[in-house]
Amino acid sequence: MRTKHLVALGLLACAPRPAAGQQPALPRFSGGVEVVNLNVSVSDTRGHYLTDLDKPDFSILENGVQQTLSVFRRDDVPISLSVLIDTSASMAENMTLARAAAKRLVRTLRPMDAGQVMQFNERAAVLQDFTPEVAALESAIDKTRASGDTALHTAVYVALKDLAKRGRGELQRRAIVLLSDGEDTVSTVTDDQVLELARRSEISVYAISLGRPGPAVLARTDAARNVHFLTTLARDTGGQIFLASVASDLEPIYARIADELRAAYTIGYVPQDDRKDGQWRRIVVLTPTRGSVLVRHRLGYYGPRE
Repeated sequence: MRTKHLVALGLLACAPRPAAGQQPALPRFSGGVEVVNLNVSVSDTRGHYLTDLDKPDFSILENGVQQTLSVFRRDDVPISLSVLIDTSASMAENMTLARAAAKRLVRTLRPMDAGQVMQFNERAAVLQDFTPEVAALESAIDKTRASGDTALHTAVYVALKDLAKRGRGELQRRAIVLLSDGEDTVSTVTDDQVLELARRSEISVYAISLGRPGPAVLARTDAARNVHFLTTLARDTGGQIFLASVASDLEPIYARIADELRAAYTIGYVPQDDRKDGQWRRIVVLTPTRGSVLVRHRLGYYGPRE
């Protein structure tokens, strides 16, 4: 297995970069082995993203074992972005500002990127499937209307499924940006089912909880469980959770997410552990050359099965 790795890495190092506008292919190696692909953001203690790191600045551990970095890309990786907007009845007074902030987010997409717009109340609905056309995405956002209950878990589950199918075999950054103002009320899937699916996906989830929950709200079991769900979802996938007190907070939050997506590094490695046991493997990415920084990425993956 190690011999195969050395040959594969040598071939990868010699491979040409894709032409402009062409999506880079995800490296695949002989024997059914694929790279573990990670989107990694690095920020300093003041929250500024570091965009000048190079391949030698990164170190990867899988279950405590040093891995060999075989993929390193910065700004030439396309982004596939799913924008989920809570349109339950409780969002009615916030929809104008929510629409404006979401439109500013999709305007940051580059011609090589693609966005999708979904709304959800008691059901999830795709208003615009993946497209690079910003005008189409803005038009879809303008169609959002508030009514009904909140099927938060179902919406995230559907978005994960849709995004996981997009661009298979291509190197890309896939992310979901989720806005919601309350806990789930009518989903047909559980939070545990959503978390399990998210952990099996190479998708970063950025969750925005509108209406910062105070102690009285968090004293309710359902509300506390919802905040825990969103926090775990973001943490495990390498995203972030944002607590917005009022709708006017949304624009800078969406801007922060857009900055992170553009500043992220795409790195990958061929696991030294070639067992097909289906077990969870913990990943730690370090930047030993840069001192005190915050490195965010998905926390691990499930190994292959026979």
